[in-house]
Amino acid sequence: MASRLADTVSPYLRAHADNPVAWFPWGAEAFAEAARRDVPVLVSIGYSTCHWCHVMARESFADADTAAEINRDFVAIKVDREEHPEVDSAYMAAASAFTQNLGWPLTVFTTPDGRPFYAGTYWPPQPHPPMPSFRQVLAAVHEAWSERRADVEGTSAQLAEALASLGVSRRGADALPSSDDLAIAARRLATLEDVEFGGFGTAGSRLDIPKFPTVPALRFLQAPLIAEIAPGASAVALRALDAMIASPLRDPVDGGFFRYATRRDWTVPHFERMLTDNAGLIDVALDAGKDAVAADIAQFLLDTLQQPSGGFGAAQDSESWIDGERSEGGYYARDAVDREPLEPPAVDGKVITGWNGLAIGALARAGLRLDAPALLDGARRAADAVLESNVAPDGRLIRASLDEIPSRAPATIEDYGLLADGLAALAAATGEVAYAVRARQLVDDIAPLVRADAGGEAVDASRDPVLAAQGLRAPADESDGTHPSGRSALASAALSLWLLGAGESYRALAETLVQQGAAASIAQPMAHGSLLRVACSLATPPRQLVVVGGPSDPLVAAARRMRTDVTAIVSAAAASAFARAGFELFEGKGAVGGVATAYDCRSFACRLPVTDAALLDAAVES
Repeated sequence: MASRLADTVSPYLRAHADNPVAWFPWGAEAFAEAARRDVPVLVSIGYSTCHWCHVMARESFADADTAAEINRDFVAIKVDREEHPEVDSAYMAAASAFTQNLGWPLTVFTTPDGRPFYAGTYWPPQPHPPMPSFRQVLAAVHEAWSERRADVEGTSAQLAEALASLGVSRRGADALPSSDDLAIAARRLATLEDVEFGGFGTAGSRLDIPKFPTVPALRFLQAPLIAEIAPGASAVALRALDAMIASPLRDPVDGGFFRYATRRDWTVPHFERMLTDNAGLIDVALDAGKDAVAADIAQFLLDTLQQPSGGFGAAQDSESWIDGERSEGGYYARDAVDREPLEPPAVDGKVITGWNGLAIGALARAGLRLDAPALLDGARRAADAVLESNVAPDGRLIRASLDEIPSRAPATIEDYGLLADGLAALAAATGEVAYAVRARQLVDDIAPLVRADAGGEAVDASRDPVLAAQGLRAPADESDGTHPSGRSALASAALSLWLLGAGESYRALAETLVQQGAAASIAQPMAHGSLLRVACSLATPPRQLVVVGGPSDPLVAAARRMRTDVTAIVSAAAASAFARAGFELFEGKGAVGGVATAYDCRSFACRLPVTDAALLDAAVES
């Protein structure tokens, strides 16, 4: 039975393949088996680098007696939340009806037709009142199912009805946020600063409060418009980054950042290292002028997370083996010399489409700014790997792959948006038009799911066929958590394509997405930082810089230092290829007199071309 997980593309599921629990992977087969046996379903959700998932696995799922109870009374399903984010989102919403302590591992009990009726997170092997043991929970659920079936099914029906209503959020189309609106949002966000330790929190509160990097919020505060209209708020981002750089949250050996600190003074990290956090922090560091920090994080991605295929793994574990025992964070407590003889924590090699798009974009921007060809090469390898392995035969994106073997999970709106945005950045940095063309195709493929009708429906992020068959939907993908939501990612990708000259329809798409979330974003900027950053770009005339020349030209070196909305470095032949492919920004751009030439454009109206680096400095700074 364990072989059901052995051949999956999820390292998290593979790690449970030898459990005595007769796990099923996510799919209709498990629910059909539960219906045949007339038993409830136990859905266990986690991810490869989750510390408490490891703990519960060792304590309960590896225990023969616990497994026997599960196998007798339930059909058990293992879900990797990173592979099936829509499943995780739907069941997390269900769990909120039973507990306020949401997180992972997440255990949800459902009827054979998939309707949740009880849920919780970590349960220990022995009771710790008021917390019951996991086996006590199993026994209570089994007893309720066997002796009070009508009550259980009534609860599940009511909950399913409530959850179904979460899947679609209807709103009227708001106006685009004005500069005044964005200043209000930035100042509102700045009031959440922990002025004692930096980052977001409440000064004077207990020290044992976790603190996260909150990259989308920092990126909003770093928007050039915010520096003009709310400079005090803009400074919050720099103070937060400085605090993180100087804290134990940053690994002093290789520069990567850990997931979060368990204390508000940025100490005692939770030691897993996520691709999403570190990719986002590359951009935060670049915008803050911390080039060395950005380079260190980028190198961590290349050295630790990049897989032989070229794609980036999802995360590095918090645990490792030291002296024959599992150690939480012990590896990271060592200096560079003392780490050498140790086996490093495992990397979840699952290549998630959207997360790789986030990394591709960050590395492309860092490679361009820092004149670092290795970073551009790393971004290219990742892009090529994702476009090769994470695409179904019919051309649709899929969510993830492992060792170039595709997952069965379909891609989400987030995957399309983040990958398209990353490919657009890579096209501008490398001058390779094929990446821009593919980015445009991805946005065109997914844009029909965005409906700006009178009801103002949000992006429909629930496309899992099993959930759909059960009448369950993931809550609408609204907020920016550790990284951009599907809405924000697609808006940013559409804006990037517009900046490259793909056409006004892409700006219109970005505007529609921002308008749909405008009111919520202004009211709750902490939850909508990525969308607010797009709104900032829409509120100001864009500056686009096209340089036609080789990488060694002094003009190109000067262009790398410029802060623009988009900087594209292309050869004359590449400029022509972009123009032929329909990217109007490159129309008529060539090397004047056969030498490197720069075109400084404002809202697609370009100034006279310059061939002297000093003149470019003056033009862009004016």
